[in-house]
Amino acid sequence: MSLNLTILGCHSATPRINAFPTSQYLEINNRHFLIDCGEGTQRQMRKYKVGFSKIDHIFISHLHGDHFYGLVGLLSTYGILSREKEMHIFGPVGIKKATLQMLKISESHAKFNMIFHELSSTESELIFEDDKVSVRTIPLKHRVYTNGYLFTEKEKPRKLNMLNISGYPEIDKADYNNIKAGRDITLASGEIISNKELTMNPPKPLSFAFCSDTCYKPDIVPIIKNVDLLYHEATFLDDRQDLAKKTRHSTSIEAAQIAKDADVKQLVVGHYSGRYKDISLFKKEAETVFSNVELAEPGKTFSID
Repeated sequence: MSLNLTILGCHSATPRINAFPTSQYLEINNRHFLIDCGEGTQRQMRKYKVGFSKIDHIFISHLHGDHFYGLVGLLSTYGILSREKEMHIFGPVGIKKATLQMLKISESHAKFNMIFHELSSTESELIFEDDKVSVRTIPLKHRVYTNGYLFTEKEKPRKLNMLNISGYPEIDKADYNNIKAGRDITLASGEIISNKELTMNPPKPLSFAFCSDTCYKPDIVPIIKNVDLLYHEATFLDDRQDLAKKTRHSTSIEAAQIAKDADVKQLVVGHYSGRYKDISLFKKEAETVFSNVELAEPGKTFSID
């Protein structure tokens, strides 16, 4: 089990020199996801050696340009690269029409199958699940319909306690899969050996919560409770709380309060307004509320084993 998050872009609104709008690449339990796709995302993917071919699922939080205007270009590039695998794209209602219309008008080479999963619910819902990972929405509150996403590893089978198992010669290797699945073992004598005696707890599943553009929304706390890594936007410092309320963004203090209330292990803040030249101020301010804070920066990787 492992989790690796690479920040491709973490600034708000207008792209600038060495400042790219939101996009992140997540590797979790051998699954690979792209989260948001602002302008310049595919350039950043090349720069930071993100494998294009590994991505089969793209999650778009909302339809503001700094979060999805890079999508059409990326899909077009996949076409040029002769991609054949289908691509699943999750995002608000309207993303399918906007994307396919642009690809059609530009006579894109993208001929692979694109499967759009359009979202409209204001309640948290399970939108993706396989044998490795599940993904739920985190309903946010911005100027347009917006979701964050919660990525969680599936729990591994229980670990065999070989020392205890060796005390029962009757237990055969053929029983191991049943034991790992949590079943008790019945000996020929009729004695039942509890699974807890034969196994140990598996590692705790890792989790990552991505909270894109949103005003302060404390009702998301139960959804993201105890996550290992939380990314939460912090567009403004507390000195511009007036602008945060007007534009429905968060301050660094508010992001830290969410992290504290949710008992998360680590907070990453980003989506900085261009009015701030020193982003270290976001970390300093957030740390007055929550101790384990890191800054999102292009190319920065956060890893949990």
